[in-house]
Amino acid sequence: MNLIVSADENWGIGRNNQLLVRIPDDLRLFRELTEGKVVVMGRKTRESLPNGILANRVNLVLTHDRHYEAGNAVVVHSMDELHRRLEPYPTDEVYVIGGGSVYSQLLDECSTAYVTKIEFAYAADAYAPNLDHLPEWELIAESEEQTYFDLIYYFRKYKAKGRNHGYNR
Repeated sequence: MNLIVSADENWGIGRNNQLLVRIPDDLRLFRELTEGKVVVMGRKTRESLPNGILANRVNLVLTHDRHYEAGNAVVVHSMDELHRRLEPYPTDEVYVIGGGSVYSQLLDECSTAYVTKIEFAYAADAYAPNLDHLPEWELIAESEEQTYFDLIYYFRKYKAKGRNHGYNR
């Protein structure tokens, strides 16, 4: 499983259920990596999407709300149910896309993380796990400095050391 996130220097990812900033090249990379794949998200992330769903992807929404309906997305209510829904798909075609609690719940099942790291601290209220402080994760690739107006950011790729690439069942 993969994790994909855009995070500020404190690993902040959002505020008031919105992205902290929209960087066109980050959005383009997200689309390139996830199109035709499976995306796993929490309810709040799904509700923050402009159309409530990401086109050309299998959308899975993890929520405790048993009455939640998500249109064309598949709603699951537990990790066991999520794993059953993911069984038909190769693990390298599954992307965890947020929010903070979903990243935390599924981090141990991810083997690769694609992080757009922004050199700025926003007033965030949602955070991703700080991979730089987790010894089981290592930075294996980083782009040259990128800019969007006055923002500086990098595309980073992390790998989990010794991680089994399958789901924990």
